[in-house]
Amino acid sequence: MSYFTHLECGYCGKICDKNKIWNLCPGCGKPLLARYDLESARKEFTKDKLKNRQSTLWRYKEMLPVLDSKFCLSLGEGFTPLLKAARLGKEIGMRNIFIKDEGLNPTTSFKARGLCLAISKANEFGIKEVSIPSAGNAAGAMSAYAALAGMKSFVFMPKDVPKPFINECKALGAEVTLVDGLINDCGKLAAEGVKKFGRFDVSTLKEPYRIEGKKTMGYEIAEQTNWNLPDVIIYPTGGGTGLIGMWKAFDEMEKLGWIGSKRPRMVAVQSKGCAPMVKAFEDGKEFAEMWEGAKTIADGLRVPAAVGDFLILRALRESNGTAVAVSDEDIIDSANVICRKEGIFAAPEGGATLAALKKLLKAGWVKNDESVVLFNTGSGHKYYQLWK
Repeated sequence: MSYFTHLECGYCGKICDKNKIWNLCPGCGKPLLARYDLESARKEFTKDKLKNRQSTLWRYKEMLPVLDSKFCLSLGEGFTPLLKAARLGKEIGMRNIFIKDEGLNPTTSFKARGLCLAISKANEFGIKEVSIPSAGNAAGAMSAYAALAGMKSFVFMPKDVPKPFINECKALGAEVTLVDGLINDCGKLAAEGVKKFGRFDVSTLKEPYRIEGKKTMGYEIAEQTNWNLPDVIIYPTGGGTGLIGMWKAFDEMEKLGWIGSKRPRMVAVQSKGCAPMVKAFEDGKEFAEMWEGAKTIADGLRVPAAVGDFLILRALRESNGTAVAVSDEDIIDSANVICRKEGIFAAPEGGATLAALKKLLKAGWVKNDESVVLFNTGSGHKYYQLWK
């Protein structure tokens, strides 16, 4: 089913056995990445094989790490629409704007992709208890797939996250602990439970498989654009798994012979109230410093320290991309524009991408005739307090 061969540290290059349970690299403590036999896959796994396959992320099963299909879990995740935003384009003077609407995934966000793979792989390993620190959407996704697999799930959330996120996790059977602090404080508390009770930690990039689910966004964009990638991809970046995953997907697809060497310029968008990646990018740093006093209405962007910071920054620089910080006021205004122009009930994180595009257009970094994909990473439904 899969060409998965081994795990490799994204920083020091250490090789790890795919048949053992790992979190971070045992050598340097950085994220592990799944690797595949791309030489064999190039000969056998052709684009033609995608015809008539199910419209979920499992259509790319050969390039995913689950070895036995009986352990694959699915709630219909992936293959979300790539919508041409004609009215929005007219509003800002662009002809080729597209929105990848991830709010149509199970549990209404892109987090379903990563947690589908993480929990499916945990299912294959026989893991019975999983744990996550989350600002909301990832916790809901983990709870859903854990319920489907019959696993116990443990969620650690900042106590000020919108109530629908908390209620969703509880309804799906998770044990929820509310924390007086930010996502990194939740991570510390979750880690104590992992160590004490032997739960499997599915924190962002602290296990190797969530990124594999997220990378399917890159495969889908390529397939949905007839293998001609856009000029620019604008992505709301907290932990950054999706941005890293798409960059990985483009490399894999080139080696499979599915696309050429052209790459989109990748743009990481953050809130001005929590912009560690933007600061590190502008300062020319390899790693980002912890952002003090993180605050933003976009809960998914309130990540003061990202485990995969060096991988995010590497993708931005290799793609000749950039990092942009936008205000919360512009985030919510732009989310409302997407809603009213395109009929998509965008999450604030999705609004951030339009705010960034307008800023980049004004600066001349994006040209009016370029093709641009904006990621709406979730539905606005759970952010009820923002819509008045």
